[in-house]
Amino acid sequence: MGISATAIGFTTAVTSTAATSLPRVRASELVGRGWLNTGGRTVTLADLRGKVVVLDFWTFCCINCLHVLDELRELEERHRDELVIVGVHSPKFVHEADPVALAAAVERYEVHHPVLDDPDLVTWSAYTARAWPTLVVVDPEGYIVAQMAGEGHARNLEILVEQLVAEHDAKGTLHRGDGPYVPPEPTSGTLRFPAKAIALPGGTFLVADAGHHSLAEVEADGETLVRRIGSGERGLVDGGAADARFSEPNGLALLPDDVAAEVGYDVVVADTVNHALRGVRLSDGAVTTVAGTGEQYMVGAADNGRVDWQGPAALGIKLSSPWDVVWWPAAGAVAVAMAGNHTLWAFDPGAGRIEPFAGTMNEGLQDGAPAQAWFAQTSGLATGPDGGRLWLADSEVSALRYVDLAPADDAVGDDTLEVVLSRAADERSSVGTAVGAGLFDFGLRDGAADTALLQHPLGVAVLPDGSIAVADTYNGAIRRYAPGADGDPAAGQVTTLARDLAEPSGIVVLPSPDGIELLVVESAAHRLTRLRLPRDVAGEILDAGAHRTQRPVTDVAPGAFRLDVVFTPAQGQKYDDRYGPSTRLQVSSTPPELLLDGAGDGVDLVRELRINPEVGEGVLHVTAHAASCDADPAIEYPACHLNAQDWGVPVRVVDGAAPALTLPLHG
Repeated sequence: MGISATAIGFTTAVTSTAATSLPRVRASELVGRGWLNTGGRTVTLADLRGKVVVLDFWTFCCINCLHVLDELRELEERHRDELVIVGVHSPKFVHEADPVALAAAVERYEVHHPVLDDPDLVTWSAYTARAWPTLVVVDPEGYIVAQMAGEGHARNLEILVEQLVAEHDAKGTLHRGDGPYVPPEPTSGTLRFPAKAIALPGGTFLVADAGHHSLAEVEADGETLVRRIGSGERGLVDGGAADARFSEPNGLALLPDDVAAEVGYDVVVADTVNHALRGVRLSDGAVTTVAGTGEQYMVGAADNGRVDWQGPAALGIKLSSPWDVVWWPAAGAVAVAMAGNHTLWAFDPGAGRIEPFAGTMNEGLQDGAPAQAWFAQTSGLATGPDGGRLWLADSEVSALRYVDLAPADDAVGDDTLEVVLSRAADERSSVGTAVGAGLFDFGLRDGAADTALLQHPLGVAVLPDGSIAVADTYNGAIRRYAPGADGDPAAGQVTTLARDLAEPSGIVVLPSPDGIELLVVESAAHRLTRLRLPRDVAGEILDAGAHRTQRPVTDVAPGAFRLDVVFTPAQGQKYDDRYGPSTRLQVSSTPPELLLDGAGDGVDLVRELRINPEVGEGVLHVTAHAASCDADPAIEYPACHLNAQDWGVPVRVVDGAAPALTLPLHG
């Protein structure tokens, strides 16, 4: 998330040895509205004494938080007798503060540890968390020994946990045995948290049944199971329908007949948690991995591709949580919403190649040329009957956006992807926003598109009249965007077609002689729901209010202001300046007028800013990078890492407040 901190490579965990030289700080009590996964009992720090405790501050909209949940699974299982992970759920969106929605998310993402419901961010504030996700490690005596933001910490957490277990075992302060986790009662049904669906030529539907880690083909009634593709066990395994494995599949794209005949599969699946694209042959349900290595693309890492890979190039490229896919006729390729690093990619099934074509990997809402645009966890894709404009549900900025490519006539090259990349680089290509204000603004408001609001939409579809249906997930609604005269996006109008749905995440537009019929994937209700609308559908005008993300605000002084990002390389490493400066700092603000001086890109991790006294509040956006490498000269092939974090810090300009802000960039 743009309001999260994404750490790449190793993060310096404060080892127990180092911790003895630092002030010993007692962990704060865990305070919130209630607990999940504990059988109804309240958990206190006293109950956890004798265990190594990892507090995971998360919110279920955040892709970085979901990455951390996956990183923690193996550590949690390996050290279940000595380690207790506690999820502290501190919500961004209003919907995430709903206890029913939180309980569904804990089940959806297979969280197998206690979760504290912290809707008022009480515990978040007590631990001075500034970003989603943040991890805090507490030793068996109740003292904080490490705090780290972002993802990519699994290896260092493993080392730290092993050190703490050994140390406290020797001291006699370690308690082995069961922790407070109580598994919920299992649920069953044909579908479990379905994500997306597509219509198949024979009149059935193929559903990405994310909660069952498989695909389900259902009859035209949307309920009767025809067959299941995938064993239902989480994993990355190719093979027949009964043996293949997926991990929380989401998007589905049906290939044109000629392309399918060439490549030998009919459907492309965004296999999100496997960081892969899979191909499915409908005739027998055979599954093949067609892109991705099964490992996550980490921004700045040196090993995101395999230069010695023999075979289709796409199988040697790491991906990051592909969330949706759609065949894009204008590009002659599959468009991929790479939610994990806020980019759009193009996949050419025939050539077996995949490349990014839009986005900088910065998270936010910024229009313009595809290479400079910012996206935010794009989770839904659609094209219209003409196959031209690509529509996007950009979830973390609660926006409906679009991409227009320059005409194909002037593109250079014969290779499909080369043509796509050439067109994306053409100055006539552009990214635009139809609805949406940014990372922190959301709500349910209809009317003029420039003031309308959505809340974390995950799905989008083009209606027969060219208007756009949006699965407005956290509002539980289907919204309609109608462009203005001559298709002018800026003059569009937003209305509401349906409400009281349970986290709608996908839409299929069905042919209907009497009007418009939509098949809605109601994810949290575990079902597909039909909506019949009149042909001249307009929708109703609603205004349920606007919201801003509520997090503790940092008071800052007007005028001269010092920003200091502190970086210390991990133990045994040093700054890596072999190829130029080892650090980089980017600073901006919302609104831009908040900063009179100091915005922009630079090398030094210390920046002198000037805060505008006329702007009462806003958000400081800070992105920091630092490269580090093994320090031992005897190591022939040193391990090198790019450590990166993003912060979005809400600030309030107050006379007499601190004239400085320090942010930790862990190595």
